Amino acid sequence: MADYKEEQRSEVEALEAIYPDEFTVVETEPHYRFTLSIKTPDYDEESLEGAFCLLSFTYVEKYPDEVPLITVEEAVNLDDVAIEELTEYLSNLGQENLGMVMVFTLVSAGQEWLMNRIEETKRLKLEEEERKAQEKEEAEMKRFEGTKVTVESFLAWKATFDAEMLTLKKLQKNDSVNKKLTGRELFEKDHSMNESDIEFLQEGEEDIKVDESLFQEMDDLELDEDLLDEETDD
Repeated sequence: MADYKEEQRSEVEALEAIYPDEFTVVETEPHYRFTLSIKTPDYDEESLEGAFCLLSFTYVEKYPDEVPLITVEEAVNLDDVAIEELTEYLSNLGQENLGMVMVFTLVSAGQEWLMNRIEETKRLKLEEEERKAQEKEEAEMKRFEGTKVTVESFLAWKATFDAEMLTLKKLQKNDSVNKKLTGRELFEKDHSMNESDIEFLQEGEEDIKVDESLFQEMDDLELDEDLLDEETDD
């Protein structure tokens, strides 16, 4: 009969020696429960670069013939989907290692999974940034190139242009009708006013009478001036 308690105690002692800073025993009864932290090489607690994960293992009565309970207590830069995937991956791996102590194997596999996951996340992020940059560059190029003109696009443009011009002419015509005419425009527009002015001048010409005697008196004045000039010369 297997001595599960002894195997479990021996593994805990080995893990404490291998992971002096990462390993913490939480409880010993009824079974050992402990945590082990894993992280990527570039993880920084202050800047939160990289990724961090705190794994929790709880022995069951017949461990290692049964898989221990595995959970993720803390995680940095891992979403819920990633945490679920990691937990499932480690549990499946535990099924493959039944009959032997396996925590070291699970922790090492979890460390590798975490690094691969973060590298994949970085790669996808970089590809997304490059895609957006390329789309922006292509949009700028199209803006400078303009739109290529085809027969169909030209006819569509011309139809729109003709409709706009027709509307504009109608508006201009309405404005011209509604616009108040100036005195000059009224004069130029109403020819009857020109005719009335001519008639007025003609009527005035008939009423004017010239007194010819006035011109005779002016001649006499000129003659007297001539006589005055002759006397002065004498």
